[in-house]
Amino acid sequence: MKVVWRDLVTVLTEEEVLDKGFSRAKKSADRVDDPVKVFRVRKQLTRMVQTAADVMSQYLEDTEKSWPSLDQMPIFDKAMVDACVGCDDYRHHLSMLGWGAKQMRKIAKQNSDKIVRSARFEVMHDARKEAYGRLSSIMRRVGPSLDWLHESRMILRQLPVIDQVCPTIVVCGAPNVGKSAFISSLSSGNMEVNHYPFTTKQLHVGHFKHRRVPHQMVDTPGLLDRPMDDRNAIEMQAIAAIEHVGSLCIFLMDISEQCGTSLDDQHNLLDEVKALLPDIDMIVVVSKADLMEPRPENWDEVMQAESQWDGGRRTSPFPCVFLDEGGLLKIFPIPR
Repeated sequence: MKVVWRDLVTVLTEEEVLDKGFSRAKKSADRVDDPVKVFRVRKQLTRMVQTAADVMSQYLEDTEKSWPSLDQMPIFDKAMVDACVGCDDYRHHLSMLGWGAKQMRKIAKQNSDKIVRSARFEVMHDARKEAYGRLSSIMRRVGPSLDWLHESRMILRQLPVIDQVCPTIVVCGAPNVGKSAFISSLSSGNMEVNHYPFTTKQLHVGHFKHRRVPHQMVDTPGLLDRPMDDRNAIEMQAIAAIEHVGSLCIFLMDISEQCGTSLDDQHNLLDEVKALLPDIDMIVVVSKADLMEPRPENWDEVMQAESQWDGGRRTSPFPCVFLDEGGLLKIFPIPR
């Protein structure tokens, strides 16, 4: 299931739903024609009650069904919903719409029966007024849920569209090591930039094809480029969500230290990222290789540290310059 949050339609307010239902009810009554007054009034009032309830209940049901179900939602999207608006609130407010729709249909049946069983105009009009009052009361109870969904829609529309089937590469590293340049160099089109609704951070998503297989890359500035102590609980939830969607993690390291982060701090960050994403394969790519000629004196120390970190299984990082294809061509086959 692919969740496209941008497709969520506008949620009406309580007053807008009431106006929509009652105006449609009045128009439907105007189309009733019967030469016998008592029959005509009975049909008009019955149709008004039924139409008002149908329009409002149908809107509530359609709105509830148009929102993705948490039970069918991928783990990544569900984790992001929990981080942004809360899964419990999400489920509660959607269920309120379903409850309101059922109550409105019951009200329509009960008050329509009152109108049909009576031949007195006063009783029929009172039944119609009672129905309108009860429908309005239900809408007042559902109104806060509509307001919550309207606000949540504005938040969730900012979330990225992540294809759960497509292999996903999580790109991380210290600030200014070249993550955006790396993704832009591999992306076939413009890189998407999405804001995290719960923070000022952004999510960068790039796409490319290798051997006809589409891949997507995710850069998480502000999440996987800082010490763990600097992250709040919501950001940790976002990291957990990324863990569910990632197929491979590429850690970029700037040996020249021109990024502003020392080599020791980058290694510490590398250890933390590995601990945060334990189930994702990880490789190290050395960025800004054009600044490494001749190689720095501590190159052997870097290689030795890498060997200790990964147990000697994959000890050679890939030196890359993201402005040309020299090192990038070596990285393309890795996701496979």
